[in-house]
Amino acid sequence: MSPILKALKMVIDGTLPEGAKLPMMYPPPIARTLGFDLVEVDEGCATIEMKTALERHANPMGTLHGGVLCDIADAAIGTAHSTTLGEGESFTSVDLKINFFRPVWTAKLRASASPVQKGKTLSYYECQITDENKKLVALVTSTVMTLRGDAAKGR
Repeated sequence: MSPILKALKMVIDGTLPEGAKLPMMYPPPIARTLGFDLVEVDEGCATIEMKTALERHANPMGTLHGGVLCDIADAAIGTAHSTTLGEGESFTSVDLKINFFRPVWTAKLRASASPVQKGKTLSYYECQITDENKKLVALVTSTVMTLRGDAAKGR
């Protein structure tokens, strides 16, 4: 089990010792800002949940802003990919594509990411975002690049 996966499992079950240094910044500040939480993690897979609050997350039309859906999916995909990293490796997103299927107002959303294709350098992920009724809200795909050596330093 990778050190990142082990640490994330401890984050979920609350057994991470206070003051423990994680191999990555988790939760990232954007998770606190938007209000989402990691609820499941395994090698190459991650699920993040959030409760929407239109006073914080609405677009000008009064529904959930699409960028919030992009953020939760990107976080789930990035978390999933981070569990596959070796010592001294990092990653960056190459692209992110989203298809919106239904509007959201107030809901409990679940973003579940898993790999479609895992490669040595490039991996391709899919993330399904569903509501509390298990209806598909959006489908997101992303290509992620694993960085090594000098490219991974400082990331």
